Amino acid sequence: MSKKRFNVIVAGATGAVGNQMITCLVERNFPVKSIRFLASGRSAGKKLGYKGDEVVVEELTEHSFKGADIAIFSAGGSTSQTFAPFAAKDGCVVVDNSSGWRMDPEVPLVVPEVNPHAIAQYTNKGIIANPNCSTIQMVVPLYPLHKKYGIKRIVVSTYQAVSGTGKEAVDELDNQTRAILNFKDFEKKVYPHTIAFNCLPHIDAFMENGYTKEEMKMVNETRKIMEDDTIGVTATTVRVPVFYGHSESINIETKSNISAAEVKSILEKAPGVKVVDDPQNNIYPMALEAAGHDGVFVGRIRNDESISNGINMWIVADNIRKGAATNAVQIAEILTREYL
Repeated sequence: MSKKRFNVIVAGATGAVGNQMITCLVERNFPVKSIRFLASGRSAGKKLGYKGDEVVVEELTEHSFKGADIAIFSAGGSTSQTFAPFAAKDGCVVVDNSSGWRMDPEVPLVVPEVNPHAIAQYTNKGIIANPNCSTIQMVVPLYPLHKKYGIKRIVVSTYQAVSGTGKEAVDELDNQTRAILNFKDFEKKVYPHTIAFNCLPHIDAFMENGYTKEEMKMVNETRKIMEDDTIGVTATTVRVPVFYGHSESINIETKSNISAAEVKSILEKAPGVKVVDDPQNNIYPMALEAAGHDGVFVGRIRNDESISNGINMWIVADNIRKGAATNAVQIAEILTREYL
C-alpha cells in the first residue's frame, strides 16, 4: 500500500452497502487522510462511526467533491449518473457500485482478481464501475479456467439473498417469516409475491426477450470483464429467502479437455477463491458460512457427464462484501497504489 494518504468520500454511506464500504476501509487499513460521508437530504445530519469517531453525514450535491481524491459510490444508478461527472470534473476519481456506468465503453468494469489492468482506463471519464454482485462472484473462479481452457458457454442459475435488494427487503423477509410462523397477516411491499418460504424467479424488470435486467447484466458484464464477446452466457436469477450470501449453480463448456480434478487444482491456487469441496463429508459452500467473509467459495466441482468438456460447480459469496463493498475498496486500493 502506498504511503501517500487520500481524501476519501463514501456516497450513499447510510445504506447497507455504504455501511459495509466504511467497514472495509477500516478493516483493510485504507490510506485515508480525511473521510466524508454523503447521502440524500433526508439522511443528512445523521452520524456514522469511523475509527471511534462520529462523522456527520452531508447531503450529496454537485459541489460535494472539491478537494476529494476518491469517491466510492453506492447511491443508485440515476444518482451516480447525475453526480459522478461532477466528481470527475473536480478531479475526484469515482468507484461506482451502481449499474449506471457498467456498460459505458469508456468506463472500465473491474474485478481485481480478473482485469486489474482495466483500471488504467479511469482517465477516460474519471469513473470506474463495480460489477453486479452475482457477476463478480462468478467471474472470480471462472476467469482462471477461461485462461487455461477457453470457456465456450456458461449456464448459470442464481439463488440470491434479499439483502441484494436492500434493508427494506431484509426487513420484509424477517417480518413475513415471523408472521407466517405466528399465523398472522402480513404485507408484501418490496416483492410482488411472498418471499418467506418461497423462491421468486424474478430479479429486476422483465425485458422484451423474456429475461430480466439482472440476467442480462450477468451476460453483458461477464463478456466485458473477461474481455471476450464470444463467450455464450445464459442466466436465470432467483430471489430466495436468505438474508446474506448469493449462491450460484454454474455449468461451463470449454474449448479444450477439462476435468474436475484439474479444475479443483487450479482453483485452489486462484486469487480470491476458497475451494470447499468434500461432499462425502457433507462439506460444500453455503450462504450461512460465506456471510461475513470476502472470499468466493467454490464446491460441488464435477464433470458434466452429458457433454464433452463440461464442468458443474456451486459458488457462494457474501453479496454485500465481495459482491459490492469489498470489490469496490479493492479497486480503490489498486488505484491509490498504482495510479494516483
